[in-house]
Amino acid sequence: MSFLDCSCISPTQVQPISIEDQYEDISHQYLSSDVSECTFTWGGAGSDDITALSANSAHYQLLSELGKGFNNLSQVRMARHTPSRQLVAVKNTNLDECTEDELLQLMNEVLLSRLFRHPNLLTSRLVFSSCCQLWVLTPLMGYGSADSLLRTFFPDGMSESLIAYLLHGVLKALQYLHLMGYVHRGVKASHILLSGEGRVYLSGLHSVYSMMRDGKKVRTVFDMPHHSPALLPWLSPELLRQDLHGYGVKSDIYSLGIVVCELVSGRVPFQDMPPTQMLLQKLRGSHCCLLDVAPSPLGELGGLKVSRSGVDSGIGESVATGSLTHTATAERPQSPAPKNHSATLHNLVQLCLQQQPDCRPSASTLLTHAFFKQVKRHHTRDSFLSLMYPAVPLGVSSPDDPPVSCPPTPSCHPPTSAIAHPTEEVWDFS
Repeated sequence: MSFLDCSCISPTQVQPISIEDQYEDISHQYLSSDVSECTFTWGGAGSDDITALSANSAHYQLLSELGKGFNNLSQVRMARHTPSRQLVAVKNTNLDECTEDELLQLMNEVLLSRLFRHPNLLTSRLVFSSCCQLWVLTPLMGYGSADSLLRTFFPDGMSESLIAYLLHGVLKALQYLHLMGYVHRGVKASHILLSGEGRVYLSGLHSVYSMMRDGKKVRTVFDMPHHSPALLPWLSPELLRQDLHGYGVKSDIYSLGIVVCELVSGRVPFQDMPPTQMLLQKLRGSHCCLLDVAPSPLGELGGLKVSRSGVDSGIGESVATGSLTHTATAERPQSPAPKNHSATLHNLVQLCLQQQPDCRPSASTLLTHAFFKQVKRHHTRDSFLSLMYPAVPLGVSSPDDPPVSCPPTPSCHPPTSAIAHPTEEVWDFS
């Protein structure tokens, strides 16, 4: 019986949020402390702050469409707050088209956004309704997601410096979530966002699950994430196993290891496998290893060699992240570029992808890993732009583009776009 057809897997249960006051002090502690060692000396994250903007749909000028999300019920556009001229991302959802379960999911995500306060978590601090449309405003992610950066600018993988930069922000967000008593369950490249000012954000709060029971944090939970088929390549073996042992926050660390492989090679491990085979491979102990790639013609595997760093322990089968496999992202070239990975990167992947959850380090421990010593404490604009080259953030080339539509009037129908819908999302809004 296929894992996807298993009727014993219950749908995601929306957990009521009743601990906001309990964690208020912790949130303020994170905001007041140096939660991110990477600071920016050319202007900070001022344009990432949208709390001062108005909650009036008439004050927003809709520009180009960025993508869709939430089962295609939400349309996301770049918009300009006309009084301040600030660019933001606006997600419009027609509430009349949502089922009761979908409404509960929306409510849960909004409540979580009000609960969490961390500079590396993408939360929706400005939410309002206009007629039957729910407006959710977030800072505009100028560089989009790590996934879109891979597809567009880094098809053969990112540099280790950029990978360390992105992962450091993600680990800060995970450290906070785990301390708050939540497991993310959706860590992947399309949920790693980068603003035009260089701030790394972790999104995907719709998959977050509470580990609090009766006011106490439990070690394991048993719920299967909603839309889990789309998350299969990133999910940990213990989460997929769905047995009496359950899973905990260390499942996020496994997902992070898969993300590292994704960022290194531009390809998602296990992505070329049918879902049932992928499930069996993970449960049997198959793991990923990085390949040090020597120059080779397209279609030849002779130049691939497993690193002598000891990452591939020989236990079970291993999935080579640099292999010439077909992925769901057909736009990415299938020929690996010559590269040698550092010993610290190999070690990071090995630690994250341990089969046993207890053997994986915590997010706090990983932040002290030697791989992140290359992350500069203070980034100048030039040093940040050198990491991102040749990528260019949204809104830089033509900030005064004409609007796609006029400021919307109250309507139960989402505003239409004058341009064709993009085939790929700029980042993952689901």
